[in-house]
Amino acid sequence: MSKPVNESPQLWQARAHAKVNLHLGVGEARADGFHELATVFQSLDVHDRVNYRWGEGCAVEVTGNHAKGVPASTENLAWRAVELVAQNLMLPAAGTLTMEKNIPAAGGMAGGSADAAAALLLANQALSKEFGREPLSTERLYELAAELGSDVPFTLMGGTALGRGRGELLTPMLSRGRYIWAIITNAEGLSTPSVFRKLDELRAAGRGSTPHLDTEAVGQALVGGNPRELAAVMHNDLQPAALSLRPDLRKILETGEAAGALKGIVSGSGPTCAFLCEDEETAQEVVAQVCADNRGTRGLVTRGPATGATLV
Repeated sequence: MSKPVNESPQLWQARAHAKVNLHLGVGEARADGFHELATVFQSLDVHDRVNYRWGEGCAVEVTGNHAKGVPASTENLAWRAVELVAQNLMLPAAGTLTMEKNIPAAGGMAGGSADAAAALLLANQALSKEFGREPLSTERLYELAAELGSDVPFTLMGGTALGRGRGELLTPMLSRGRYIWAIITNAEGLSTPSVFRKLDELRAAGRGSTPHLDTEAVGQALVGGNPRELAAVMHNDLQPAALSLRPDLRKILETGEAAGALKGIVSGSGPTCAFLCEDEETAQEVVAQVCADNRGTRGLVTRGPATGATLV
């Protein structure tokens, strides 16, 4: 076994940022079972704190307001990120990985993917330093991110970007201004595979929308920097399927818009709903009104775009 250079391994820390989909166009299912996507991601300033220290043994610890349901074991996707980096550096995958969860889990905000992106950075930095190895290149880290999951490459990059393929083929997009979001999470989850299956069923029955893969209008709105213009073109092909499986989300969207949001949209496959607002005061009012009128919901106010996974 390789031996570390340092007798007292350093604690490495990173921030893992959430995301929202400003546009999610879903094409037909491919031969590999995935759907072809055209999505516009925006990173948000709400983030998890992820720490890693190399050491003997393997330990995963999860804390924070949204720790419930997140595996505190080596089954966690973030630990798989540590393993991939270790394998590529031909080093042992060991140590302690700690996540403080501030991103709502299982809610379409890519919290698990964000933690995995942060873990890639942490393991690459920590293991290369501890064992005196050349760290993996940025290009290789993005390849590993794509292996881990469709949203991991964007949560590694951050900012605003167009995602194609499964969402892992990224092109940065110019985005002017700051956007204020009221995010409403739900105690009852919603299975992503179930939402995609429902979309396929609706389309097969002639009741689903045709794929909306053109993102030009969203790109123009982002260049303009006017939240009202962006609100007018936000779109999610998965929303009808999510609302079919969870009719209660319709009331959440209606309540938020009635409370002053410029536009409400199901985030990704749901059940989280994202409301674009003109200012922070309105966003706070949206959170208060929606949570008062809809049992099992929680809310937060956040802004975008933010950075991707970042070493602290």
